[in-house]
Amino acid sequence: MSQTLGITADDLRYPYLAALNEAQREAVQALDGPVLVLAGAGTGKTRVLTTRLAHLLISGRAAPGQVLAVTFTNRAAREMKDRVAALLGRPVEGWWLGTFHALAARMLREDAERVGLKPNFTILDTDDQLRLVKQLLEAEQVDTKKWPARAVLGAIQRWKDRALTPDKVSAGEAGDLAGGRALALYAAYQDRLRTLNACDFGDLLLHSLGLFQDHPDVLAKAHRRFRYILVDEYQDTNVAQYLWLRLLAQAHHNLCCVGDDDQSIYGWRGAEVDNILRFEQDLPGARVIRLERNYRSTGRILAAASGLIAHNDGRLGKTLWTEDAEGDPVRLRGLWDGEAEARFVGEEIEARQRQGHKLSEIAILVRAGSQTREFEERFITLGLPYRVIGGPRFYERLEIRDALAYLRVVHQPDDGLAFERILNKPKRGLGDATLRLLHGHARAREISLPQAARELAGTDELRPAARRSLADLLADFDRWRGLAREMHHVELAETVLDESGYTAMWQNDKTAEAPGRLENLKELVNAMEEFDSLAGFLEHVSLVMEAIEGQGRDQVNLMTLHSAKGLEFETVFLPGWEEGLFPHQRALDQSGLRGLEEERRLAYVGLTRARRRAIVSFAANRRMHGSWSVSLPSRFIEELPDEQVERESDPGLYGAPASGFGGAGFTDWGAGRESPGMARARQRAGQASRFIDVVPDLVETRPAQGFGSGERVFHRKFGYGTVRLAEGERLTIEFDKAGEKKVIASFVVPEDQAG
Repeated sequence: MSQTLGITADDLRYPYLAALNEAQREAVQALDGPVLVLAGAGTGKTRVLTTRLAHLLISGRAAPGQVLAVTFTNRAAREMKDRVAALLGRPVEGWWLGTFHALAARMLREDAERVGLKPNFTILDTDDQLRLVKQLLEAEQVDTKKWPARAVLGAIQRWKDRALTPDKVSAGEAGDLAGGRALALYAAYQDRLRTLNACDFGDLLLHSLGLFQDHPDVLAKAHRRFRYILVDEYQDTNVAQYLWLRLLAQAHHNLCCVGDDDQSIYGWRGAEVDNILRFEQDLPGARVIRLERNYRSTGRILAAASGLIAHNDGRLGKTLWTEDAEGDPVRLRGLWDGEAEARFVGEEIEARQRQGHKLSEIAILVRAGSQTREFEERFITLGLPYRVIGGPRFYERLEIRDALAYLRVVHQPDDGLAFERILNKPKRGLGDATLRLLHGHARAREISLPQAARELAGTDELRPAARRSLADLLADFDRWRGLAREMHHVELAETVLDESGYTAMWQNDKTAEAPGRLENLKELVNAMEEFDSLAGFLEHVSLVMEAIEGQGRDQVNLMTLHSAKGLEFETVFLPGWEEGLFPHQRALDQSGLRGLEEERRLAYVGLTRARRRAIVSFAANRRMHGSWSVSLPSRFIEELPDEQVERESDPGLYGAPASGFGGAGFTDWGAGRESPGMARARQRAGQASRFIDVVPDLVETRPAQGFGSGERVFHRKFGYGTVRLAEGERLTIEFDKAGEKKVIASFVVPEDQAG
């Protein structure tokens, strides 16, 4: 290629190439054959995608209608469309750009009759799908309390994500779902959809695959149409999407997939990281181009993130680098408990705000949605405006509002709005007809809804079954009010949620959201520990909700790590890095090593959201299920490179000296003082020294020393034992009397030093 003064002919012909770095330019110009662009966090992935798409059109390699560009969200599709139009200087017409579902639907309508549908088929939303499944369950006389419609629909959706039609799902895989009738229900569901001339979202790809596989002429038409295929976020594709792309790319092999195996964090919703890992194997001769220059984060943040993710085996490998400043190290802060952690984060944010930093450039990224509660409470106390991204605020969540409604009716028997909310939650056969009758009677008698219910429960106005259910519910509230006079309000809340069946309702729910809702309910009970009475807690919640309404626009961002994908902030706080919380125990239990590696990728995503500052924190104690437990620091903390991390802890924590950091009053926690929450817990339990019982060695710790397998040790709480496994600071010990326990090395001494 001719070149003058470092400027190539392509630079003159295509000036937009000059704005790209070497790897980005290679990715844009590699137009022939299969290409995998491994785009690390902050390396300009969107720029490469849009420039490549524009280059195909500007260079004359393809007309707009010959390019299939696939995104994961409508927002990404709009952004790509606008950027390409800006490069071309005009809008593009007639091209195929959109999400997997949108593009599959567009293709399917052209040949819908081939799969038993009409071109004007309807795409059902989730509510319609649930209603249809519920009808089928009732027709088959399946117990919907044991097998809710949402659980059955969830299984069907997972099968569709894996491109499994009813005849391809094994009986063993279906198991005892829906009483062993899941496959028959799946087949009946598909038949019913065809009768309705309808699809769900999973069908759009499932039917398209069927068309391509069973009708070669339909696939040949697609091959004639599309010469180039571009795919964004390839690491998040599921099996059905993978197969769909493979079939479409069979003729020309011009498939360009852009993604990052280190950011594959959606396995729980069907994403298969193996799709990107085996790209070269599936497409012989494929080029792999790595985008490794990062334009977002400082060098030390990138080095810390790279050191962490290097512990994953399931990755193709790349190392991010930057020409920007090295920056500050990642800060690691150890704290006594979750309350102290929220206080630390709040004080840090206030300090940043005083220095002129915008709150909107600060984010707190949590592993579990239930973690937001303590931060929300603290921010409201400080008057720091905040917003929860990707979901409602803690006290606005459906399950929290339901639980509060139960407690409001216990406390205030005439609270009609709260009573109406939980009248049929869980389902008691008190539906809309019953509610209309209650409202009519309440208006006629000018009494509250609960009073109307009490009067009608003793008459024949209601059907016998509804009358019995209503009478039972009212009797439950009477009993709970009696218990409220003698039972602590935290125990009362647990009793109400259990005896009402509300907790069991979510325990029996098999959807992906149910575990999170249960965690939120437990966190609600934890929150009540901070108050002296039920009345005080309910008043606090009312004031919190009022404070939320008046907040301004410059707000701290609070969200889960999953919701943070694709975002970036000047300062990022990453709290709760503890074993069982992060990595989350549920991920480890359900998916083993694959689950652990996805959790590590989630940690990598969290770190790489930060442009200038990343602050990781963990608490030595967490209040779980109404009681305190000692927490082990996350294994991810040990995997961060020492040279990129500045470690600081409250004095006395795991043998740490006073750091002198964290604000007035903060270093006091290490002197054996209880946090206010711990003190209230001890007082409620009536224990003389609950703090020492729960965290026996945090007051008297020693510097960590190495222990080997087979060594005899002593622990103040668990006694004598033998080390079975040593992983850095974490020890697995078989205690003579207490059995196997996991403890921190600084909590034990060699047997000969005991006493």
